[in-house]
Amino acid sequence: MKTISITPRLFTLYSTLALASLCVISFPGYGQDQSTPSTAPDNSAKNKKHDITADKQTNASADLQVTAQIRKAIIAEKSLSTYAHNVKIITLNGMVTLKGPVKSDSEKQTVADLAAKAAGGADRITNDITVK
Repeated sequence: MKTISITPRLFTLYSTLALASLCVISFPGYGQDQSTPSTAPDNSAKNKKHDITADKQTNASADLQVTAQIRKAIIAEKSLSTYAHNVKIITLNGMVTLKGPVKSDSEKQTVADLAAKAAGGADRITNDITVK
């Protein structure tokens, strides 16, 4: 019969692996609570009522140009918050819809005014911006 000698280094490696496996097996309670299954938030019902969404934006040259002009005007206004700078701008056949949160009523009005100026009039703007 052949005997196997274990070096101190190999013994340390085996011991570490054994201890690590015990920790993983012995302490399943650490981390996320597994008692109730988690589900992803579903806001589909809320989104169904939105007629105009960003995927409705056309690739028509005129619509893209209006959207770009509005975005440039909004970004150029340094007094606006990051929320206002990130408002969704959806242009469809020359009509613009603004969506998203802003910090105040004055920001909402400023964004709408900038969009109206770039789009050619307030009658071309639908302001669906919300105040956070």
